[in-house]
Amino acid sequence: MDVILQIWGGGFYLINKILFSLSENKHDIVKKKLKIIAWIIYILGVPAWVIILVGQQNWIAGSIEAGAIPAMLLGLYNTYHDHKKQHKRFNQFVSVSIYGSIVFGLVHSFNIYGGLTSVTQILEIGVMLGFLLGSYYMAKNNANGWLFFMLMNLSMASLMYLQGYPILIAQQLLSFIFVLYGFQQSRKRDKSAI
Repeated sequence: MDVILQIWGGGFYLINKILFSLSENKHDIVKKKLKIIAWIIYILGVPAWVIILVGQQNWIAGSIEAGAIPAMLLGLYNTYHDHKKQHKRFNQFVSVSIYGSIVFGLVHSFNIYGGLTSVTQILEIGVMLGFLLGSYYMAKNNANGWLFFMLMNLSMASLMYLQGYPILIAQQLLSFIFVLYGFQQSRKRDKSAI
């Protein structure tokens, strides 16, 4: 079952990063289609990641994965509406969901481990910051999201290494390459827009 979950979660997240990075140098219509597909695939990969992370008592990372679904839906919504139609209540719900998942994950993890006592918890905090801020900035079409995804990929690859998930290690490192490419493309795009 672990292998199936690794392929499912890792595969969907890798495809997401590939589509996001490729969209950076495409024209508006193709870019929008790629990003919509990327957001949907991102969401579909969440259940496998949550099962793996919670199964390893990685409560910080697991709660963040689950709690960031609204941010992913916001990214999908904003992409669909070309970032022109704001939804105030949806934005508020996303904020509450993200903050709630942070509090739940940290409190539950600290309760189980008796505080911040392990390397895995520190890596989970790196995953948390990278995942939430990366998803948030990407949902807002801000290139800084790529930098936070890099933090997430490296933290998660290290966590998966410590916990013996070779497929997910490879997926995270491959994702890092596409995230780096996406960041470079977004920087080129931003410079040409000036």
